[in-house]
Amino acid sequence: MRGIDSVIRIVAHVLAGILGVWILMDLLDANRGNIVVGWFHSAADWLAGWSIGLFDVAGSTLQVILDYGIAAVVYVVIANIVASRAFTRA
Repeated sequence: MRGIDSVIRIVAHVLAGILGVWILMDLLDANRGNIVVGWFHSAADWLAGWSIGLFDVAGSTLQVILDYGIAAVVYVVIANIVASRAFTRA
């Protein structure tokens, strides 16, 4: 089952990567009218919908990092836990 745990980890890292790219785009003031930027924004909003607004901070930079960064970290941590525990051989 070595392949399945790798797939779980890869999917989580891809999701975290999408969130990370959106964080960078937002912090660098990417043009939201651009179709690629719009796609990353939509995808990141969908992936981090549960964590947006979890903490309310004054600075917009820290707010974006918390809103989307928490989701990215949670996805990677949960995927690594699931992959390591669900497919270990006793």
